[in-house]
Amino acid sequence: MRVATGNVWLIGLVITFMLIFVSFLSLTLSYNKVFKIKNEALSFIEKYEGLKEGDKSAVQLINNYLIYNNYNTTHYCEVGDYGVKNLSSAVLEKVNNPREKYYYCVSKKHSLGISSLPNRSKYIVKFFYKFNLPVIGELITFDVVGETMDINNPADRLDYKIQ
Repeated sequence: MRVATGNVWLIGLVITFMLIFVSFLSLTLSYNKVFKIKNEALSFIEKYEGLKEGDKSAVQLINNYLIYNNYNTTHYCEVGDYGVKNLSSAVLEKVNNPREKYYYCVSKKHSLGISSLPNRSKYIVKFFYKFNLPVIGELITFDVVGETMDINNPADRLDYKIQ
């Protein structure tokens, strides 16, 4: 009887460590996927020097890239940011309701935080990933944030975010 009790305890210990290992692996893979997506979105914004909307724009390229990579995580954006609710349209919407979910968030700020340089801007992009386990389900949503280099005379209509 003593051996049977010890085997049950050992099986429980093995299952616990397997769960920890699988959750760590799941978290790492999700983070790597979203980190790659974030870097690609930043390169699109820098290449097209801003976030113009419409066909053959940075917003359309980002949305197509997200569709191609099966990105489907949504979360909340801050009021004043711009977000995308629908990946099939190339339109950024200004966030007025903090309880609406978006695929990603973008904000535009003055370069170096100085408003005396009106023609230089930086963009802050925020993507989301979820800590999702096969048996337990979705637990937590994390943010991956990136910032572009300085862009002179950005070609978009976005308002600057006041910080």
